[in-house]
Amino acid sequence: MPQLETIAELDFQNETYKDAYSRINAIVIEGEQEAYDNYIKLGEMLPEEREELIRLSKMEKRHMKGFQACGRNLEVSPDMDFGREFFAQLHGNFQKAAAEGKLVTCLLIQSLIIESFAIAAYNIYIPVADPFARKITEGVVKDEYEHLNFGEEWLKAHFEESKAELEEANRQNLPLVWKMLNQVEKDASILGMEKEALIEDFMIAYGEALSNIGFTTRDIMRMSAYGLAGV
Repeated sequence: MPQLETIAELDFQNETYKDAYSRINAIVIEGEQEAYDNYIKLGEMLPEEREELIRLSKMEKRHMKGFQACGRNLEVSPDMDFGREFFAQLHGNFQKAAAEGKLVTCLLIQSLIIESFAIAAYNIYIPVADPFARKITEGVVKDEYEHLNFGEEWLKAHFEESKAELEEANRQNLPLVWKMLNQVEKDASILGMEKEALIEDFMIAYGEALSNIGFTTRDIMRMSAYGLAGV
């Protein structure tokens, strides 16, 4: 029962814990802020879905405020420079795709990769979170499935014409997830979150999304292998 022992040993007021938390907290705050911005941009690219995308963006803003409150509860100041740097490559790829009008790539980055990443991280964090953060995170993760579902449904309805771009976007962006997980492995471990569990949960959520869109198991295995380029 090693994980239960780890949870029992967590001291939320320990300076080592707080130091690691300052970076993890910044990542989730920045992730929710960028998700807000991305959904606003997607609303411009997809005017017929603009109202729904604005609704999703407002949910992300609420999540951001919730995670800011989690930091204040532990008297930790988030390292926002670290948070912005953490998402820089994925953010840059989204911005570039949006400038080029590549809606499918933008949906893959935000609605599939970032949402699957968030779902994995939040699900692994909830059992080891302090009581205040646990309550906030449990509420957030329910919303993230709704956000993931939006991207799935749109891409499923446009699968044939989107497939080639989805595969290319996967090839370019999935390796970044591994780099991001490697970058945060030590801090996450201090918070009781193991990298192997994060990878497993991410690949389950991401693989299920690809399956729901229309990819075969063989396709998903091939596409998932591109993530190894980021190891």
